Amino acid sequence: MRNKPLIGISADRTTIGSHPSHITGEKYITAIVDGSNALAMLLPALGERQSTQDVLAAVDGLLFTGSYSNVEPRRYGGEPAAPGTLHDAARDATTLPLLRAAIAAGVPVLAICRGFQEMNVVFGGTLHQSVHTTPGLNDHRENSHDSLDVQYAPSHSVSLAQGGLLQRLAHGAHEARVNSLHGQGIGRLGAGLTIEATAPDGLIEAVSVTHARAFALGVQWHPEWKHADDALCAAIFRAFGDACRDRMRARDDGRAVPAVTQN
Repeated sequence: MRNKPLIGISADRTTIGSHPSHITGEKYITAIVDGSNALAMLLPALGERQSTQDVLAAVDGLLFTGSYSNVEPRRYGGEPAAPGTLHDAARDATTLPLLRAAIAAGVPVLAICRGFQEMNVVFGGTLHQSVHTTPGLNDHRENSHDSLDVQYAPSHSVSLAQGGLLQRLAHGAHEARVNSLHGQGIGRLGAGLTIEATAPDGLIEAVSVTHARAFALGVQWHPEWKHADDALCAAIFRAFGDACRDRMRARDDGRAVPAVTQN
């Protein structure tokens, strides 16, 4: 019998030196190992070379991380991206079908920043490719010249949906303070997603999968950054870890994985 669930963490495909590489930020690994009390496994962006069913058979949960790259606009019917926009076709080919299959199979999912946008695309939603140039929306980007502690400091409040998963994790609070380090955001909400939080300008900041069989939450901000210092961020990773532990125990016992109520 295992003591800890195994959580797969999505990777970006990039080049280090002259070598194609698959990487993820240590902050995500730390939040899974310490915040979710789980084992972390890096999932390379290999697309169909590793089948979604094989991946889902190996893990107890999936974390879809943030990234410097953006989802390719063709994935959601968007206009061509501005010249110089960083994309990662290998990641898209891996995470989009995997996220869709994981939710259908009842595998717990936590999606952050790019992962949050991937979740919306998977459910048929669209993205604002440049939030700061969209009428009525604020500039949600960080200042890259600031120190990391300043970049990841709370930037604005979010309103938590009444009775939603996030509000329950926040012990009934109506608002929370979050960081803001993104240039893109949700345009049209995907069908089958429930809004969990919104920014003061109305931009959607968190969603859950309405009829998910297991924990399925996406957030636009970065709760992994020094997660233990913020009560809501710590609660998110704790709840995600608990859901993955439930799946691990059910699979080890040969039982059907229990369903959870998201909303």
